[in-house]
Amino acid sequence: MTIKLNGDPHELQGPVSVSELLQQLEIDARRVAVELNLAVVKKAAYGSSVIKDGDEVEIVNFVGGG
Repeated sequence: MTIKLNGDPHELQGPVSVSELLQQLEIDARRVAVELNLAVVKKAAYGSSVIKDGDEVEIVNFVGGG
């Protein structure tokens, strides 16, 4: 299946949760915000929010600075 990840096509084997996608991409869930089809996903819902064919996912990294 194909999703749009940060504006680019990305292939997945099948539907996955947000948590599973972050694990596959080796991204620390504590350091990002995730938007699924233009809606922000709360961290508590990462395991239950399923990404399906054609969905749009935006992953934004938190950057510290001073």
